[in-house]
Amino acid sequence: MTDQPTYGNWRKIDLDGHLCELFEPRQRNEHGYVVIYLHGVHLGKLYHSPAFVEQFEKFGLPVVAPVTQRSWWTDRICEEFDPQRSAQTYLLQNVLPFVEEQYGARTSKVALFGTSMGGQGSLRFAYKFPDTFPIVAAVSPAIDYQNRMRDDPEDNLWQMYNSPEQARQDTTTLHIHPLNWPRNQFFCCCPEDTSWWESSDRLRMKLQSLGVPHTCDLETKGGGHGFNYYSLMAPKVVQFLWDCLEKERRRIV
Repeated sequence: MTDQPTYGNWRKIDLDGHLCELFEPRQRNEHGYVVIYLHGVHLGKLYHSPAFVEQFEKFGLPVVAPVTQRSWWTDRICEEFDPQRSAQTYLLQNVLPFVEEQYGARTSKVALFGTSMGGQGSLRFAYKFPDTFPIVAAVSPAIDYQNRMRDDPEDNLWQMYNSPEQARQDTTTLHIHPLNWPRNQFFCCCPEDTSWWESSDRLRMKLQSLGVPHTCDLETKGGGHGFNYYSLMAPKVVQFLWDCLEKERRRIV
């Protein structure tokens, strides 16, 4: 992705000691909605995807994209990100206050989504903190990341977990609460994604068995795992986020 052109109005800032990338549409939506994007393990950038930028421009959605290296968006210390703060702590205690201060947006005006590592991270946050993240979307979520530890003894996940089983106990699917879940959730994964489709299918089956409302697309093919598929799904993903932001705005509490 590094040699590809940049699309849209992006800028980089230092947010409490870490890189954060911001997208500003030509005209913001009138309701103050904001999107937080969680990146994947290869740190792929949304500004290399004209499909996503086009959708953000269409709906006038600013995007806040913190960069946390290969943290897997967990509540564990990832040395290459921060020796003292977990990615979870950073998102909750630094990124969210920035979004509220900079854009005046919180909870129902904030939509969370991610790709790959960030996809599982976005679902994990929404399952752990459904009142904070009532709107979530995940593209190609890398849910069963403990498999990386079995396949690669040098994977940086070994710095955060003692064993694949310990990691499995912390994966997205294990954080679903049968009585307390995000009101709006969408996830998708390409059937040709041999690494991650099965874990998305297991998530679908668990949600169905618990009776948890959700929307998913595990049928659309797009070449497997990567930005070709992510970009293919961009219109559906951003439309979902927008529709849910509108639904939350009209919701009677």
